[in-house]
Amino acid sequence: MKNILIYKDFIGYVQFSADDNVFFGKVEGINDLITFEGETVQELRDAFQYVVDEHIKDCEQENIPIEKSYKGSFNIRLTPDLHRKAAIFAKLRGRTLNAFVRESIEKAIELA
Repeated sequence: MKNILIYKDFIGYVQFSADDNVFFGKVEGINDLITFEGETVQELRDAFQYVVDEHIKDCEQENIPIEKSYKGSFNIRLTPDLHRKAAIFAKLRGRTLNAFVRESIEKAIELA
């Protein structure tokens, strides 16, 4: 994967600013806005790990959830034609559209 750092199951999305000659990033999947930066890849990696460790400590001290909670449902946007094809595909296999999408995501993750 491009532009991604992973540490303790946290994901940091990384970008580069040519104007400032610095890498910078944001921790994804949490409720807080936490950013990090570095002039080298190692500085960036160290900064990312530091902010993740600090976030975990802060959450534990304040007794708040470390990660964003996911409710288990989300909206997806498809073209009407793809929506129709997916519904037909699922129905022909005796599945609901929801079950088909869930199973497809599970399979894609297993293959990754």
